[in-house]
Amino acid sequence: MSYRLQVTSFMILGGLQKTTLIDYPGKIACTVFLLGCNFRCPFCYSPELVLPERIKDQPKISEKDFFKFLKRKKGLLEGVVICGSEPTFQSELPEFCRKIKSQGFLVKIDTNGSNPEMLEKLIKEKLVDYFALDIKAPLRQFSIFNYQFSKYDKATGVKVDLEKIKESIKIIKNSGVDYEFRTTLIPAIHTKEDILQIARDISPAKKFYLQNFNTTKPLLNPLFQKIKPYDEEYLLEIKKEIESFFEEVGIR
Repeated sequence: MSYRLQVTSFMILGGLQKTTLIDYPGKIACTVFLLGCNFRCPFCYSPELVLPERIKDQPKISEKDFFKFLKRKKGLLEGVVICGSEPTFQSELPEFCRKIKSQGFLVKIDTNGSNPEMLEKLIKEKLVDYFALDIKAPLRQFSIFNYQFSKYDKATGVKVDLEKIKESIKIIKNSGVDYEFRTTLIPAIHTKEDILQIARDISPAKKFYLQNFNTTKPLLNPLFQKIKPYDEEYLLEIKKEIESFFEEVGIR
């Protein structure tokens, strides 16, 4: 099953975190949340930004109010993190980034990598200062009885075009823009070999972060609340095995 986003001619803002010290590495930033996503990851922490039936009840923020907020924060904030859901399917994203940068703020984009065309546009127009790309699973397909499937489909809840994810990885790595790759690890989805394969698939690269599954937040699939996250020691073992693939490996 696949989900298509309705591309809009205006920016939809579904939330604002006024200050963050962790979402933009090394910077004091705010985080703005956009609405709508083409994935249905069962472990998603933001179902209110993803599911259409939840989006309609989600409080909205106007662009006008957001930029009033930014104006008041000049000299206090250094950057803006744009995330979601998935921001790259908003047709007005380039113009939104342009307005943010015109006020002197850095821009970080969090993306699932399924829209490489938008990433290329943002890079070409020098509208992004940092990318964070979520790698959901190994970038491998398998065939059983002529049926093609991948762990990516299981992790995202939809049929994914892996070539687009691979293209986005390549674009970001060659962009000259600072970036990180990251994977949220769920025992019900990822084996140790999966994690090692992800590292092989995306290496060599600058930064790769292992993000432990968090069951304290509302999840898109409530059944995943019952899954026990990996132990910290287990993640440290994996970190040691993949450190040679990257300039930096971390655990969050």
